[in-house]
Amino acid sequence: MGAFYTIEKRDGRWWFVTPTGARFWSIGMNHIDSAALRYTESDGVWEREFGNSHEQWLRAVADDLRDWGFNTIGWTQEVVIITDGYHRHSRPFTYEEYQWADMPYCHLLPFTEAHQWQVEVRMPDLMSDDFEEWCDYVARDECARLRDDPKLIGYFYCDCPQWVHTSSATEWRGSLVDPDLLESEAGRRELSAIAEHYYRVTHDAIRRYDPNHLILGDRWEANAVLPEEVVQAALPYVDVLSFQCFGTVENIATKIRYWADFADRPVLLADAAGHIRAHSDANWPPTADRLHDTDHYRQVMNALWDIPQCVGYHLCGAYIKNNARKCGFRDRANTQIHETVAEIRAVNTEMQRRQTS
Repeated sequence: MGAFYTIEKRDGRWWFVTPTGARFWSIGMNHIDSAALRYTESDGVWEREFGNSHEQWLRAVADDLRDWGFNTIGWTQEVVIITDGYHRHSRPFTYEEYQWADMPYCHLLPFTEAHQWQVEVRMPDLMSDDFEEWCDYVARDECARLRDDPKLIGYFYCDCPQWVHTSSATEWRGSLVDPDLLESEAGRRELSAIAEHYYRVTHDAIRRYDPNHLILGDRWEANAVLPEEVVQAALPYVDVLSFQCFGTVENIATKIRYWADFADRPVLLADAAGHIRAHSDANWPPTADRLHDTDHYRQVMNALWDIPQCVGYHLCGAYIKNNARKCGFRDRANTQIHETVAEIRAVNTEMQRRQTS
């Protein structure tokens, strides 16, 4: 059995540490899905350039990511439909696909479908025996296959779990726990007990099948109500505190620093981006194509670097611009979007220089 990614504090700063012992600040690309190359308007580019081969395509993806200065494949699943009735993402990568890409990566385990964007699935009972049985299946199915891969950094859980918050689209199913628990000491103790059970069950399920890799946990929504009891309960069972956080540079820096100082534990900005919206389109879902705000990206990177607990930033991509997200690094014809690539490559190159200096 070989070495794997670890977490270590060196000279007052937290780092991922590679299997060879090098410091590693994770610069990740999220949302990598080939289906956008098979639109009818893509004019056969999938067959013409990649011969209907996911292996050939993923090797090209990895070449791009390295050329653009990314060192990590973040969360691979891409939003593919956003309507009142559906908000779904593409399937996760398989073990074989990660091998074809041959890059450091993170993998999300579907212990719950409590994502704040998930409008179709009811919340689980976290204290039930069947939830524990499901977690064992997920780990048995996925972690047992990934356990010996030195390229795997670690496991995410849910994307923006709705512990106590809802939206107009998810109000029908409620939150994971009753937000009224926050109104009393007894209620907060109950919330702590539920969260402790959840993080222990998921941790133990992973460790039955994979003793090797880091646990990156839920990717909490930093802009929603996030009870400290939930984060406190997670601390014994996760290696990194992971967050989604959109908004201004100041907002992102303030939120990430708050949680970094909460327990002096490594934190990861696991999903964020700024966008330049065409025709002042501020809608979600977007109604017009958008570009990444590369100045925002640069400023967020600099702000995160000033937080010694921060171990990386994974950009809410996507690799290919599809008709749902309308933003990416390549278009539906697989043409590189040069104004995005050039600026972000420059930022990433500087960040890689910093981590080795």
